[in-house]
Formats: sequence, structure tokens, C-alpha cells
Amino acid sequence: MSEIPADLRYSQDHEWVRVDGDRVTVGITDYAQDALGDVVFVDLPEAGSSVQAGQAFGEVESTKSVSDLYAPVSGTVVERNASLEANPELVNSSPYVQGWLVVLEVSDASALDELLDADGYQRLLDAA
Repeated sequence: MSEIPADLRYSQDHEWVRVDGDRVTVGITDYAQDALGDVVFVDLPEAGSSVQAGQAFGEVESTKSVSDLYAPVSGTVVERNASLEANPELVNSSPYVQGWLVVLEVSDASALDELLDADGYQRLLDAA
């Protein structure tokens, strides 16, 4: 059973979003990190980069595969999790706290309304 914090929003691509005003922290869900297996490398965009909702913005490499990361909303990267360069396994051990990926300044806050709440994400997983 995957952990699904109630205070987050979720994309259909298994990214989570923590909203803080016009900024959001983005990571991958417990379900996604479990499906990936042991994460060995994370490739993230530099601060100042623009990302578009639904477009790939980076990659997570695990012992099983390389998977694209998809932006849940459009915006500008204001911070990336530098801890992942030396400790990519944080994505596995702490997907919702220490294993976050990037902080975005959201270009269109209404796009957040299109993301799933915890119940909606649970239904997505149940249907898979």
C-alpha cells in the first residue's frame, strides 16, 4: 500500500506537488519510487529553467530503467534538490520529505486545480 499524503496534489504521471503560495515543490510519489526500484541517479534542470506542464523536465535512473520526469504544472525552476546529486536514494527512502526534486514558481496557478487530490490519486492507483 503506497503512502499518499492528504495535503499534496498529484499528477497522472505520479508526481506530487506541495503548494506554497505561487511556488510548488515537486517530487515523485511513493508508488512511483517503488515501481522504479533503487534510484541511482537523478538529472534535474538548473534554476532559471522553464518547464511546461506535461513535458519531460528531467530523468530518474534506477537499477531497472531510466524514466522521464514530467512537469505537473508550467513554471520556472527556482531551486533544485542538490542533495540528490550525492544521495539519489533519498527519492526512495523519503519521497515526500528529503527526496523532493525541484521548486517551481508557477506561471498559471489555475493549472493546480487540474491535479488530483489524495482520493483521486488513490482511485488512479486502484484502477491501474
